[in-house]
Amino acid sequence: MARGHLRVYLGASPGVGKTFAMLNEGRRRAARGTDVVVGYVETHARPNTAAQVGELDVVPRRRFEYRGTSFDEMDVDALIARKPAVALIDELAHTNVPGSRNEKRWQDVVEVLDAGIDVISTVNIQHLESLHDVVEQITGIDQQETVPDGVVRSADQVELIDQTPEALRRRMAHGNIYASDKVDAALGNYFRVGNLTALRELALLWLADKVDASLLDYRERHDIDTAWETKERVVVALTGAPGGDDLIRRAARMARRAHGELIGVHVVRSDGLRAGHAGDAETIAQRVSLLEEVGGRYVEVTGTDVADALLHVATAENATQVVLGASRESRVTEMWRGSVVRKLLRNARGRLDVHVISSPSLADEGGAQVRTFTRLPRFVSVGRKRRIAGFVLAVVGLPLLTLCLIPARHSLGFQNAILCYLLAVVLIATIGGVLPALVASVFGFLLLNYYFAPPIHTFTISNGRDVLALVAFLVIGGVVSVLVDLAAGRRAEAYQARAEARMLATMAGITVDDPDPLPRLLEQIGSTFAFDNVRVLARGDDGAWHVEARAPGGEPSTIAGDAADGAGNALDDASFDPELAVNVPGDACLAWSGRGLTAEEREVLASFTTQIALARHRRLLQREAEQAIAQARANELRNALLAAVSHDLRTPLASIRAAATSLLATDVEWPEDAREELLRTIDDEAARLNDLVGNLLDMSRLRSGEVATRPQIVDVEEIVGSALASLRPAQDAVAVDVAEGLPLMTIDAALLERVLANLIGNALRWTPPGVPVRIEVAALSDRMHLRIVDRGPGIPVSERERVVLPFQRLGDQPSGLGVGLGLAVAKGFIEAMGGELRIEDTPGGGATMVVVVPIGAPVTVPEPVEPPEPVHPEPHEASA
Repeated sequence: MARGHLRVYLGASPGVGKTFAMLNEGRRRAARGTDVVVGYVETHARPNTAAQVGELDVVPRRRFEYRGTSFDEMDVDALIARKPAVALIDELAHTNVPGSRNEKRWQDVVEVLDAGIDVISTVNIQHLESLHDVVEQITGIDQQETVPDGVVRSADQVELIDQTPEALRRRMAHGNIYASDKVDAALGNYFRVGNLTALRELALLWLADKVDASLLDYRERHDIDTAWETKERVVVALTGAPGGDDLIRRAARMARRAHGELIGVHVVRSDGLRAGHAGDAETIAQRVSLLEEVGGRYVEVTGTDVADALLHVATAENATQVVLGASRESRVTEMWRGSVVRKLLRNARGRLDVHVISSPSLADEGGAQVRTFTRLPRFVSVGRKRRIAGFVLAVVGLPLLTLCLIPARHSLGFQNAILCYLLAVVLIATIGGVLPALVASVFGFLLLNYYFAPPIHTFTISNGRDVLALVAFLVIGGVVSVLVDLAAGRRAEAYQARAEARMLATMAGITVDDPDPLPRLLEQIGSTFAFDNVRVLARGDDGAWHVEARAPGGEPSTIAGDAADGAGNALDDASFDPELAVNVPGDACLAWSGRGLTAEEREVLASFTTQIALARHRRLLQREAEQAIAQARANELRNALLAAVSHDLRTPLASIRAAATSLLATDVEWPEDAREELLRTIDDEAARLNDLVGNLLDMSRLRSGEVATRPQIVDVEEIVGSALASLRPAQDAVAVDVAEGLPLMTIDAALLERVLANLIGNALRWTPPGVPVRIEVAALSDRMHLRIVDRGPGIPVSERERVVLPFQRLGDQPSGLGVGLGLAVAKGFIEAMGGELRIEDTPGGGATMVVVVPIGAPVTVPEPVEPPEPVHPEPHEASA
């Protein structure tokens, strides 16, 4: 029996219409004559969805009893016995009630498919097993129902059902998804724009990955080895060579601009040796870590040929671009070993773009200079590898040259043979330096004497001119060797001078550009001279040395006591080496740990102390400037407070004085109702005056940074009640909806109560009479969300940043309603507690103030003696 085909409608989030689409597809197939039945559908009481069932045949559900409650589940046996052509089965990730045929509905679907029945099903992206932790991090909700990714990936068709977050929130506000009493809570919790956008991106990426896997399988089945540029993929070669970090960053920028994927490839030779430059394991590990930081993926392959290995990986990954660094080998080495770049270009044959980056540490793609840390090289005239190559060439090359010249020695002549050997000595001197060249000169002298100077095959010379020629050969070989060595030394000195000049220019640029250049200067010095724990020590008023600044990543340390040697060099501890510090103008010194310096390096380092002194002076000036700015802001606040007091306190004071004067008048007999009204005026105006002064004092505390939180374990419901008690609103003016089972909070109860009082008071002022202000409290992940919902005119998006600033009022609000500090104080207190204040639109009109504060340290609450009865999980869309 042939297995049935599975088609899945993948929803980017609840409510996008996947069940509607499944029923619509079923009706379309039924209209064409296909036998379609509804195995199970969950309409969530949505009329439009229920209407889509129409005339479709529905398999009756099977009823199960579980702990005294009845549940309806899909009847798998009845569906298989009915044996339709197509079965519509909703909610693939659903958990069946205990006692059912299978634990999960996707297991029921597998049985139906095995029976030869095609299935059309639905699932939301948040129910895929591989995305469980990601969705929980985004939404703060632990999805209890999941389905293995392999079940959905094995589907013959997966179709994404998607809507923009704005369109989905409009559907929610219109009541097309949830009942009206759940709309506000859903919009403020799960259905926030950020949540919906993130879930939408997850769905698109997951589906793109499945499509990419299908494309790769198709290419393999049809033996297609050329890259199809369906998506940009950039392969970067990882080696231990210098400049590899910049190469990775360059490739990452290329991939990011192309909205593509970055793949780092390291080729290991089949004999276990690293291909290319011999970077050690630690260097490669650092490169892999950097690759992951910039969003790349690491691949390690084994091969005898680097170019072929890179090409195979690029083809397998369907890559479109390959990035590798320019070769630093000499032309002779490239001719001997071959060029990876040339071979890759030759074998690519237009299948992918090859980018060869030259000196990635010095220039970015725009051609601008990139500030890098250049380490001063320690030169010898010729490196160890070149000396070894020179010795090998002298020992092997000269005998080979002799074998080539022996057959033609009679026609060649002794003088011409000397010229050939002299040419070989010059080549060896160029490659290996003075020592291999001197060895080659002596070795060549002996070979010429034995094989070419008459009498042959003896070390005697019969002709005096031949003796002169051999001596001249030996002298010329030695002179050439010395001259080549001197030229290499001069070249090394010129390169070192250029490096020092570049480093000085870099440090000058750091001093000019950075607001606080001292840490970067120390980092530059540490990288240049290979120092560890570079720091500037300054002598304090107590005469002790203290760490004023250190290079990023340095180990913390404190210099105790007055430790210095006779030369004035700072001492770290008893084991301090006086060579590991230099003086800095201004009663300070530069100290480090690690290696010592040569006299030339110490002279160069001493020239940098002036830059350090300038950086210290700049830091002092910047500190003084910051203090001046803070003082200016404090003066500005003080002036604003005085202006507010002089203007906005007059009204309540005038009202209190007028009412009190009227009551004290002896010539007027006030009726009881008039007397009560005057007393109420005094009470109301005094309360307003108290709130006004309280807000002014709170704002002064916020601006001066004197707000200290005192966390304590509290119940959020008690804080809401205390805030309402302080306001004394009318009984029907506020409606409170606190979710059940909220955890206790560890927070400053007084600050949070003051915040709620300000926000609720603001909402009461703007809400029309007869319409209650709604307070909703719910916990999401490790945050408590308190929503104050009013039905006033609302706050435009363009004004939301301004209304939380001090002394701001919205629109033409009269000055008698305060100085405009309520929202500013609330925002300041919320941020002091580590939370945030959000302003959102109320569906149907109005503004919603959302207070998001951390719940704090977990509080252990004694568990009940008898655990509650487990409840069968509701459908996932309703629980979202």
